[in-house]
Amino acid sequence: MASKRIFDSISNLAGEIGKTTSNTSRKVVDNMTNLDKQKMNEMRENITDSTQQLVEKASLKVKEGANKTTKAVSNVMDVNGDGQVDIEDVIIMALKVPGVCIKRDDFLRSEFMKDYPPEVINDAIAFNPAHAGITPKEIEKYANEVIKYERNCVSGISAALSTPGGFAMAATIPADIAQYYGYMLRATQKLLYLYGFPEIDVSEKSKKFDTETLNILTLCLGVMFGVANANNALKAVAKALGSGVQKQLMKKALTKGTIYPIVKSTAKWFGVKMTKEVFTGFFKHAIPVVGGVIGGGLTYISFKPCCDKLKASLEDTLLSNPKHEATNEENAFDIEEGIIIENCESL
Repeated sequence: MASKRIFDSISNLAGEIGKTTSNTSRKVVDNMTNLDKQKMNEMRENITDSTQQLVEKASLKVKEGANKTTKAVSNVMDVNGDGQVDIEDVIIMALKVPGVCIKRDDFLRSEFMKDYPPEVINDAIAFNPAHAGITPKEIEKYANEVIKYERNCVSGISAALSTPGGFAMAATIPADIAQYYGYMLRATQKLLYLYGFPEIDVSEKSKKFDTETLNILTLCLGVMFGVANANNALKAVAKALGSGVQKQLMKKALTKGTIYPIVKSTAKWFGVKMTKEVFTGFFKHAIPVVGGVIGGGLTYISFKPCCDKLKASLEDTLLSNPKHEATNEENAFDIEEGIIIENCESL
């Protein structure tokens, strides 16, 4: 009996020791877990704080860099000195690039010499291709070849040139834009001449380009990009030229008369568009030097539709088609009187 009591006592003592050990172990584990959780929370908070600080610093650097780049690009691109970047700046930059300005006589002669005798070519130069009897179908063939050639040139060079980045973009963007729009202006001049427009004065005089020329080219680029009313305004210009409107009246209409409000709204549209594209990195991906091979592809895709819109507009005007019937929208521009008649308000 005594031995049994001793055994029971030992068993009870062992049980108590087991419970005590188990409780102690659990407390130790719980303490260690709590300690680990505390450390993990501290580490998480430290990582979060550090990450936030890095992000804030990086954002500040990016913002500072963007501001510097924006300012640098603005300073370079504001070539007319009016304090803003607009399509006139781009046209002036592009026209200064060698090879952008097209001489009408030389172009028409080189285009037609393979297919027409000298007397037809001389008539086309003296008047226009339609007057010389060159059919609309034939003119369209030449126009398509022009678009194809200029498109291949701009996209080919896009793919061939290098791809600088970072702050180098401030130096390359103006050249890229001048090149891209330079080829558009080359195509524009050629299409204008094929469809009956007289010589466009693209010569620089005393570091300035003729305002009338800049405004005609602005309208053409507006047609290319689908700017509202640019198409009607350009057709009205063609109608006036086909009707023999005096040069001074035409100049007045383009610079401060009936056509000028459309030129101004077109320039404003381009100002918004270009500000977004230049300073949000569009030209980094879509323009020749910066975009590299990718830029070549995007340029190739975007160039032809723009030129096709201008071609479609020029195909049926009084200059290219003697049987052209002016629309109400065209007639809304009374260039000879120097006023916009009432129905222009509904455009």
